[in-house]
Amino acid sequence: MPLEIKELDESAIGAFVEFPYNLFKGHPYWVGELKKDVVHLLGLNHPFWRHGERRLFMAYRDGRPVGRIAAIINSKHNAFHNEKCGFFGFFDCMDDSEASAGLFDAALKWIKAKGMDKVRGPVNPSTNESCGLLVEGFDSPPMVMMPYNPPYYADLIAASGFAKVKDLYAFQAYTKDGFPERLDKIVRRMTRAGNIKVELVDIKRIDKALADLKDIYNAAWDNNWGFVPMTNEEMDEMARSLKPLLKPEYLYFVKVDGRPAGFVLLLPDFNAALKVVNGALNPLNILPFLYKMFSRINRGRLLALGVKKEFRGRGLELLLIKQALASVVKMGWEYGDLSWTLEDNDLINNVILAVGAKVYKKFRIYEKEI
Repeated sequence: MPLEIKELDESAIGAFVEFPYNLFKGHPYWVGELKKDVVHLLGLNHPFWRHGERRLFMAYRDGRPVGRIAAIINSKHNAFHNEKCGFFGFFDCMDDSEASAGLFDAALKWIKAKGMDKVRGPVNPSTNESCGLLVEGFDSPPMVMMPYNPPYYADLIAASGFAKVKDLYAFQAYTKDGFPERLDKIVRRMTRAGNIKVELVDIKRIDKALADLKDIYNAAWDNNWGFVPMTNEEMDEMARSLKPLLKPEYLYFVKVDGRPAGFVLLLPDFNAALKVVNGALNPLNILPFLYKMFSRINRGRLLALGVKKEFRGRGLELLLIKQALASVVKMGWEYGDLSWTLEDNDLINNVILAVGAKVYKKFRIYEKEI
């Protein structure tokens, strides 16, 4: 049947968001966020779009959607990295090379017309949100706020002329393995003087904790490949979304002489609950959703670990990971996911490997010159 590529207007965001939920309905591993959250992220009132632009495209055969893609310009990225780089994201497609080629052609034409000379992706819509294409580790569901896709996506992207530019690692650590004694000796020696302490978040002072998190976040990652500092508005949006989820076991800080130097953010794998609702709560699935949410979830994700540059080289990362292990043991997790890290970030990767974690999933960012 003939293929048609359409650029969508704002009234069609719902159809754009809906597509992967239909494509992967019944899939044993794929999990979608709540659709209302995706609609909000794509909506022009989200703070990212105050410095970003996008166009949404869908592929149709015989009036039925068979694929989607977003073409994205992030002006803050280009200013921060001195590049002319566009991005693609929210890519989902049936195993249909003609449809994916048509989608990429439409997205790249728009990006090139905006003056860009290269395209990277997938980012949804930036590296501060969900990003990367799963290329290893298809045999288990994704962790909360991490993507999942079938293996054929890599072939579709490569067929449109994209090549790997960077891999992202997800590590898995089992709580039964404990924290290595030789590393525990280092932590005990480091904290002996009493000026380095770990503090769990005080829920009654959550706004102060989130302010400290925002201060560390941009400072800790500013030299990382692909990183773009969040604006105050984006930080406030992140804090707003995290605030109702946080418990003392999920967020804690390391302080040096009373100054916040680093933090760790943990989240239980809420995908266990999201899986049963397929993106939308209704009277028929609200009870199973609540049952999953309030049942003991036996796994979770170390979503972020950051230490300010001036405090690196002291072993603070080890102290934060030790506290993470103590927290997940208390919560009854069987294992934790530490994701994601850049494949060439040897400083943090070597620390994670030293505590006994293994790489169990890989995600890829692709690039193409245009």
